[in-house]
Amino acid sequence: MKVKICGISDSKTLQFLTAHSHPPEYIGFIVNYSKSKRFVEFDKLKELLKIDKKNSKYVAVLVSPNEDILEKIKDLAFDYYQIYDCSSGEIKFIKEKYHKKIIVAITVKDQNDIVKFMEYNELADVILFDSKGYEKSLSFDHQLIKNLKMDKELMLAGNIRIEDNLQNYKEIADIIDISGGLETSGLKDTSKINIFLNKIKQINNET
Repeated sequence: MKVKICGISDSKTLQFLTAHSHPPEYIGFIVNYSKSKRFVEFDKLKELLKIDKKNSKYVAVLVSPNEDILEKIKDLAFDYYQIYDCSSGEIKFIKEKYHKKIIVAITVKDQNDIVKFMEYNELADVILFDSKGYEKSLSFDHQLIKNLKMDKELMLAGNIRIEDNLQNYKEIADIIDISGGLETSGLKDTSKINIFLNKIKQINNET
């Protein structure tokens, strides 16, 4: 099981992640969604992304991105764009113009939302199932996707916590995406991050 740690907004945490003995495969930055407390202004983002990603991949989290923001970030060190609220046509345009790998985010309330992934299946490199919470840490019923069969990696987000039985997620998803669950008083907590990454390493070693 791979890991994405999202909502990174300071250099200390980012350096901790990239230097970790079991770093996350993906590190996410909130690029254009200012309602999120984890949103990073462009100038700060530019500086953050100068930090060597080493063995991780950098992910731009984008909600309905317009061409202005896409042009602004096109030369930054992002490997993936994680995109919310775009049509399949818009995703196709972004993928072809900017040559980035794409994580398509499907927000889930009930079973009717799950099947939406099929519209994006050929365009996405990864399909992410998330809650409808956006900037809030909300959950959805993960059993809805438990038996889903798809020919690409499935990422799972939505109020994942370090005290959860993380082994259960391995049966559902290829990648888990965590943000608020690694925070104390709204800020990333390196001690929680360390516990989480070591737990994942142990789960992966056991299977």
